[in-house]
Amino acid sequence: MGSLSIWHWLIVLAIVVLVFGTKKLKNLGSDLGGAVKGFKDGMRDGTAAADEAAKPQVTQQTSADKTATTIDVDAKTKS
Repeated sequence: MGSLSIWHWLIVLAIVVLVFGTKKLKNLGSDLGGAVKGFKDGMRDGTAAADEAAKPQVTQQTSADKTATTIDVDAKTKS
């Protein structure tokens, strides 16, 4: 009696469908999918903001006879 068989789960599913109805369950599923999509978009925007914060650093190097500008940049691919 420790674990539930497939018949137990089918009975629970039937009771849930009877209580909530299929339309409400469908709306619940689409709302959950929209929330997951919004979360993924938010995570993507968060990494884009972090990439903008790591802008290239411009440093000046001087030698005895001339002045040169060196730009230190990490190349990253856009995904």
